[in-house]
This record gives sequence, structure tokens and C-alpha cells, in this order.
Amino acid sequence: MSDPLIRVSHLFKSVQDSSGTLDILRDIDFTLSARETAAIVGASGSGKSTLLSIMAGLDTPSRGTVWLAGQDLFTLDEDARAQWRARHLGFVFQSFQLLSHLTALENVMLPLELSGVAGARSAAREMLERVGLGQRLNHTPRVLSGGEQQRVALARAFVVQPDILLADEPTGSLDHATGAQVMDLMLDLNRERGTTLVLVTHDSALAARCDRRLQIDAGQLVAS
Repeated sequence: MSDPLIRVSHLFKSVQDSSGTLDILRDIDFTLSARETAAIVGASGSGKSTLLSIMAGLDTPSRGTVWLAGQDLFTLDEDARAQWRARHLGFVFQSFQLLSHLTALENVMLPLELSGVAGARSAAREMLERVGLGQRLNHTPRVLSGGEQQRVALARAFVVQPDILLADEPTGSLDHATGAQVMDLMLDLNRERGTTLVLVTHDSALAARCDRRLQIDAGQLVAS
């Protein structure tokens, strides 16, 4: 049996506030195989987004390790983690995180250009056509609908051909029908590209479409 693509091992996260120590995550432990899809679910404040941020190497744990595609993230310094993310991870956020002064095409080209990938324009164009935005290449985010902006964000995430896609409430800013269309597209792209998908969501219907459901309650994993 092959090794897991993702291994989160005995992860703890605590912070200090005026009242003392606040435990955000407590002994989170799970593995995911290549091409699996997993939804992290739980009430607001349960630690879902903190877990996703640590899995991305954007935040650091108090204790524990995260292995992604054979790399222990926290043996790397911050710059090396950023370089590793650029090669292996894609991100989709609730608030889209598009650069307002760039066109759809330029937003999708950007991660390729930052990584020095040749043919960034043609790859970005092809990806935008795949998500149904071939006629919107030169539009900036302010003239795109929320669903169109999230499609641009999906194109930007998948164009780098990531091993792992992390999504934080990817349909949270969209109405139900648009959110369902975006989720259909995300799962289709995930299958096509052989990506491993981990998403945080409050949407039980969306979570039910994933292979795994990781339930977080008060910082602890109570179901997987």
C-alpha cells in the first residue's frame, strides 16, 4: 500500500490571550491518500480554518507535524515553505482573493509567471476556457459576477497542476445555485487533474459529496 499523500500527526495549536492559554487544536491526527477528497466540518470557532492554515504551512503548530507529498513542512523555514507551496499546493478562498487591477487572464497567469513557468499565457487561457470563461479573459474582477470570480480562482488554483488543493469555504460567498455549479466544477477538475482536495465548509450537502468527512469539535477530531 502506498504512503498517504497527507499525514497530519498529533497536531496541537495553542495561543496566549488575556485569560491564559487557549487551545485551538488538540491532538489532530489523520491521513489522506492521493486523489481523496475530504471536507473539514464543524461549528464556527471549532478550529477548521486554523487546521487548514497549518496544513498549508501558513501557520505553525505548537506541537505535531504535517507531511504533504513526502515533505515535513515544518522542517522548512518560511521562505522554503513558500517555495514548496508554489510547486505543490493550490488555494481557493471564500473571498476569491483576485487582484482587482489584473484581468482574469492575468490573474491566472500570475502563479505561473512567479514560478518562471514557460507558456503561462497559453496555459492560463486554456484553463479559463475549461472553466467556461473563454469569453471573459480580459475582464477585471469588478465586472465579473461572484460565480465568475470563483471560476477564475479555480482556474488559478488548478493551472499550477497542484498535488493538493486546499479550499476554505469555496462556496460561502455564493448563492445556493451558483455554489452548486462551482462545486460541480471543482470536483470535476479535481478528478481530471488527479488532485487531492481538502476543503473547509459549513455546507452539509457539499461535505457529503467528498470521500471523507473530518468533524472538528472544540479543536478535536471527533469523526473521520
